[in-house]
Formats: sequence, C-alpha cells, structure tokens
Amino acid sequence: MTKPLPISLPTANTRFTEWLIRRNGLGSHALKSWIFHLGMLFRSRSKWWEDERPRKTAHEGLDLLLYADHEGRIARLDENTRVPVMLDGLVVGIIPDFLGKTVIVEHLCADRNRGRFCTLYAHVRPNNDIRMGTKLRQGDVVAAVAGPGGRPFPMAPHLHLSAGWVSGGVSYDRLNWEGIGDSDALSLLDPLQLLDWQYRILEHAGPIGRDF
Repeated sequence: MTKPLPISLPTANTRFTEWLIRRNGLGSHALKSWIFHLGMLFRSRSKWWEDERPRKTAHEGLDLLLYADHEGRIARLDENTRVPVMLDGLVVGIIPDFLGKTVIVEHLCADRNRGRFCTLYAHVRPNNDIRMGTKLRQGDVVAAVAGPGGRPFPMAPHLHLSAGWVSGGVSYDRLNWEGIGDSDALSLLDPLQLLDWQYRILEHAGPIGRDF
C-alpha cells in the first residue's frame, strides 16, 4: 500500500457523501441534500429523538439520519447503511458506545503542530476485518450503521460523526465517550464542513421517532 499524502484541514476534500452513495448503491440522484434536525448539529444541547430533556453535554459531533432525493422525497439511513472512511488513515481505536461501537481513525495531516487529526464513526457495527492497526484508503467501508436503540435510548439507527485534533501527549486510551468532549484530550471541529454536500436544517421540527 502506498503511503497516504498529507492532508490540510479543515478544507480537505473528503468526498464523504459521494463515497457513501457509491458504497450503498444509491444511484446518482438518490441523495440531493442532507437534512438535519437542530438537535443533530454539532454543539447542540437539544435532542432530536423523543426525549424532552436537554443533552447533559453539548453534542460532540453530527448525526446523519435524514436526506432528500432529487424529487424532494425524504429518506433515511438504516442499519444496512455502509459507512465509508473520509480520508486515508489508520484505525487507532474501537470502543463501545450506547448503540453499537465507535471506530476511531487517525489521518496523516500536513499541520502536525496541532496534534493528530482523527475522525470517529459512532453507533456502528465494524466490519470483521476492521481492527486496531488496519490501514484504510479514502472511501473504504469500515462498518454498517447499528440497529435502533431500546430504552433508555429509543432513537432511530443513525451515524454519528466526530472529528478533531488529539493533543500530542494524549493516549488513544483516553478517547472514550467520557473523555471525547474533554478539550484537553480532543479539540473538536464541526463535521458539517467535511461532508462535501448540500444540506438543509429543519428549524422547527419535532422529535423524530424510530419509525419515521
């Protein structure tokens, strides 16, 4: 495998949505734009599922669930959705979360002074061949979206994306869901800028159930 080229963020061309369309055989007109409830956005304190209480901490990433096709019809990801990696990288962590597992991938970046750049793919079922140390190329499938949550997490299957810079002295062992929001360990950025696609935000939407 050839050595991946350094990337410069946050302007890297991830082609993430294009890869997701390809890897799931959706066709060129299947996904015109992503659709987000306010509670799905980075740093939101609200929830998009059927729970009126606010989040205990600000949202650490972006939840992908709904999208519109080119005829305006609303569709959704499901537990068969295959998840591609955004950029060339190396699997440095596979940790449990409350809906499935989270795959952490480190990417070679041009700006090493900021630390190590990572993307996190949460609420997924990793492929059998994905393990610590697995080398990945942009667009490789790392997992499928995990199934729906039961009580106390009655939410629809969805993909949570997080991204950020891991401080130089921080071990990957600290990147669990208790420490991911800790600014001393991981300096988060908004994954919305890494989707490389159109999107629309629902300003006044109610909760989205598992059977939307």
